[in-house]
Amino acid sequence: MSEIRIFIYHATDDVEGVEQAYHEVSKELVGVPGMLGNDLMRSVHDPLGFVVMSRWVDMDAFNEWEQGPAHKGQTSALRKYRDTRPGAVPFALYEVTASY
Repeated sequence: MSEIRIFIYHATDDVEGVEQAYHEVSKELVGVPGMLGNDLMRSVHDPLGFVVMSRWVDMDAFNEWEQGPAHKGQTSALRKYRDTRPGAVPFALYEVTASY
């Protein structure tokens, strides 16, 4: 299987809050089997837009973690920032098909 990228979309004007929550969640995720890392990114076009992109060795590793008992507790600090605006897509999963 190929590497997977998970995008979780957030919307807030609380920049400090979302950054603090991101660091809290990231510390919780250290050592999760199959997770390669994650990034917090802020939109340059949408002043409220943030995305957390995580990298996983494959879909099986992500699914095992997501369906496990620790998942919701480990990510709870960021949940209140989830983008729930009308028409917003809360998350996206992409399989890497090419990379340099």
